[in-house]
Amino acid sequence: MSLSPELVVLARAAASNHALDFTFSVSSVIYAGTALVGAVVEQESAWDTHAIRYEPAFRTRYVAPLGLPPTEEVARSMSWGLMQVMGQVAREHGFSGKFLSALCEPASGLDIGCAVLASKLAAVAGPERPGQGITLTEDEVARALQLWNGGANPDYAAQVLARLPRYK
Repeated sequence: MSLSPELVVLARAAASNHALDFTFSVSSVIYAGTALVGAVVEQESAWDTHAIRYEPAFRTRYVAPLGLPPTEEVARSMSWGLMQVMGQVAREHGFSGKFLSALCEPASGLDIGCAVLASKLAAVAGPERPGQGITLTEDEVARALQLWNGGANPDYAAQVLARLPRYK
């Protein structure tokens, strides 16, 4: 799928709505948090709004013990949309839509994805950060990205950060 200007605008708006309008430096280049959202989207879905992925290990470890109805259990065990947010994680961050497939709608998926990303950044940088006018270190951003990824890919942060120049 090709990158559309409309999706970039939606991504930047969602980032701003969740206080992801901070700055950080990578290799002496200053980036906005909105660029980070674009890089995550590219890494996770290549800007394919309909991207989904079933995660059986996630289902076994986190979702099956909840005793949910079968359809909800499977849906919560999938990653959805542009930012590939796990259904269970979306529920934990307030997504209350009847169907998790609604996370493939760009505005909805980006909103929840940015809320989750903001929580990962806050977990490594402290609750008062990030926010407007705040500068994060490259290490803080990299640690937040590893939390986002769940640690499954040790190169994840470097892969996302390498995509940043396209979203400056």
